[in-house]
Amino acid sequence: MIDVSWRALVTGAAILGSLAGCGSLVDDGPPPAPAPSASAPAGPAIVRARSRWVPVDWAELPGWQQDATRELWPALQRGCDRPAPGWQGMCTAARGFVPASDAQAREWLQARLQPYRVESPEGAADGLITGYFEPLVEAQRLPRAGFRVPLHAPPDDLGARKPWWTRQQIDSLPAAQAALRGRELAWVADPLDALLLQVQGSGRLLLAEPNGTRRLVRLAYAGHNDQPYKSVGRWLIEQGELKPEQASWPAIRAWARANPKRVNELLWSNPRYVFFREEPLPDPALGPRGAQAVPLTPGRSIAVDPQSIPYGTPVWLDATEPLSSTPLRRLVMAQDTGSAITGAVRADYFWGWGEEAEAQAGRMKQPLRLWVLWPKWPSG
Repeated sequence: MIDVSWRALVTGAAILGSLAGCGSLVDDGPPPAPAPSASAPAGPAIVRARSRWVPVDWAELPGWQQDATRELWPALQRGCDRPAPGWQGMCTAARGFVPASDAQAREWLQARLQPYRVESPEGAADGLITGYFEPLVEAQRLPRAGFRVPLHAPPDDLGARKPWWTRQQIDSLPAAQAALRGRELAWVADPLDALLLQVQGSGRLLLAEPNGTRRLVRLAYAGHNDQPYKSVGRWLIEQGELKPEQASWPAIRAWARANPKRVNELLWSNPRYVFFREEPLPDPALGPRGAQAVPLTPGRSIAVDPQSIPYGTPVWLDATEPLSSTPLRRLVMAQDTGSAITGAVRADYFWGWGEEAEAQAGRMKQPLRLWVLWPKWPSG
């Protein structure tokens, strides 16, 4: 999402690039695409800093024919606002084409792109997918009973003092509190909601103004205190309060409700503190801007390691729904990153916002395989 160190979900997840290709491909519709064959295509593997891409046939992509591929187009076209080197022509063609069906979208992609299986440099093709989301939190513009937890804009001396005060010092030292006085953007009821906004790096506030009006705004990442990030989920595991397989965000909330006198101990185990800026939310259907600096699309944007997969690359993922054997196979865009998202076959799936997105993201930790789609005729 911007600073790659702020977004690491409690179980290890955290929160861009572009699309472009051959300028000669601009037309009114897709040329006929050959049907996928069973034979593997010829061609060398592509070696990147943290991955190796092995060319494969379209038939290797599990579930390719069943995806609602047309749903990718808004995310693809947003990615084209910041096209990566080698994709400019592809983006020009994508802007001039709106598929009439999922089948037509697949034909268009198959005519122009080559699928590659993503592996580690050592040849391992199995990895991990986690989930993230944009929190939606009720807030007040001014403090009142029940809303006493502040969300702050950056202090004036943030750049001059490195590292800045820790989370515990911000909560307890008069000097740290004085430096933040007047920097409050809003107030929330639950300190875990504030922590969640900071871990995710952005969020939506249903904000009550002093005049009684309510409006939806976005908090965007604006900096942190230059202290190390420590997972509160990991702290609970180390304390013997949760088992590793239990350390989801819902479980952390449940533990806090059962142990109210230890909530500060939990919070202070993570010294990092994130600051925000307030932004308008003109289109509630768009997600926050990811590391590619384009809005994320629920269910069609993922975070990746950019040393494995460049931002803006279409990616076919093969995973399962959280805590389920139900397949999750779909075409997504690599449009974000995060400090915990490292390695070849590693992704963080953007679920969107709201309670269901929070529940799905907090439970997601599934096996993963990935394929990237790359232009057959790169152009810049």
